[in-house]
Amino acid sequence: MWLALAMNMEETVEFNPAYTLLTYTLAPGESVNVEPGAMVAMGGVEMQTRKSSGGFFKAIKNMALGGESFFLNTFTAGAAGGWVSVAPGSPGDIQGFNVQPGRKLFIQGGSYLASSVNIQTDTKFQGGKGFFSGESMFFIQASTEDGSVGRVWYNSFGAIKQIPVQPGQTITVDTGHVVAFEDTVQYTVNKVGGMKSFLVGGEGLVMNFTGQGSVWIQTRNVESLASKLIPFMPTSSN
Repeated sequence: MWLALAMNMEETVEFNPAYTLLTYTLAPGESVNVEPGAMVAMGGVEMQTRKSSGGFFKAIKNMALGGESFFLNTFTAGAAGGWVSVAPGSPGDIQGFNVQPGRKLFIQGGSYLASSVNIQTDTKFQGGKGFFSGESMFFIQASTEDGSVGRVWYNSFGAIKQIPVQPGQTITVDTGHVVAFEDTVQYTVNKVGGMKSFLVGGEGLVMNFTGQGSVWIQTRNVESLASKLIPFMPTSSN
């Protein structure tokens, strides 16, 4: 499928949701920012590596707290136009979201993939309980600062599902399955059931979303996979 964006850039999504590949078709002089290491193939474009948005100290904060790289790769099409294909490091899906002026999208640390050049990124602390959630304590906050619509792309481990949150509803999601959410929803971090359920019930902390907007979840959890693989990993003998 393809979607026409602002200006002339088009995005093409293939092989979703398991091994998704995202290809941007760029008009002459058009650019897109991509997380380092995500480029798969390209043609007719030049790449320039630069610090992520917001200056030196904000870039350091995004790297140290948000789980994202200090740098971004900007791909710019030449005089005849060009294209670049990108993909995340783990098997899963890719989706895009149009960020309206004055609005924000929050993305779980490590799930940011790419964005239009007018997108600014920052970090948002998810609260003290994040220390015990087993997930990143910070979200990446994507917004625009020039009054125009920007577009950001995020990836998942497994497929992505959009869940609408309606007024009066509470939607509960395991912290390891949250990919992104709109700034029009609010959340609290809690445990499922009592302390016994938390310790031996196999469930960790959850995020309870209220308000009105959308939450995007992933169908698989990297930490759950890792915990199943650890018993089979070789150990060094004394």
